[in-house]
Amino acid sequence: MARYTGPVCKLCRREGTKLFLKGDRCTSGKCALDRRSTAPGQHGAANKKQREYGMQLREKQKTKRYYGILEKQFKNYFVEADRREGMTGENLLKLIERRLDNVVYRMGMAESRTEARQLVLHEHFTLNGKKVNIPSIIVGLGDVVAVKENFRDSVKCKELAEGLQSKNAPKWLDVDKTALSAKVVALPARDDIDFEINEQLIVEFYSK
Repeated sequence: MARYTGPVCKLCRREGTKLFLKGDRCTSGKCALDRRSTAPGQHGAANKKQREYGMQLREKQKTKRYYGILEKQFKNYFVEADRREGMTGENLLKLIERRLDNVVYRMGMAESRTEARQLVLHEHFTLNGKKVNIPSIIVGLGDVVAVKENFRDSVKCKELAEGLQSKNAPKWLDVDKTALSAKVVALPARDDIDFEINEQLIVEFYSK
């Protein structure tokens, strides 16, 4: 499955909730979901009764799109989460939350996960002092993510750094707003994920 390149606001409308795929636009009056809350397509406004499978599918799709992960990647994360001790659903969310692109977004150095992924791909960040360009890398306890030196003087970086001052990072990240870096001081807990996700429906979807 190729990465989706169409209008991302359609994804929010399809899932019926804000996925925050366009940064500040999602919290402004320009949000497409606020202006038109029905699902896209000719029959989007139809009142359809959702069956159990449909609920499970939509929860999986919503979570996958929220984090910007491809279908095969998401399934691989589920397999890994199921292999680990503990609740599979919680393991899945905790694992995805530790992706490098998500860490860049959570520390406040990107307006959206899509932008964070692009910045990582362009090697604008380092991981423990080494250059990195793989957004799906899973960070561990004690890892340090920092803005690369040659990116700090760019207009884009200065804009992001200015906005960083007013953002709050999750408690599992220790963000140095002056050094433009973040250290993983704890592994994310289920309570740290502020987006409404029913992970049990995802587990049920893959358990069929």
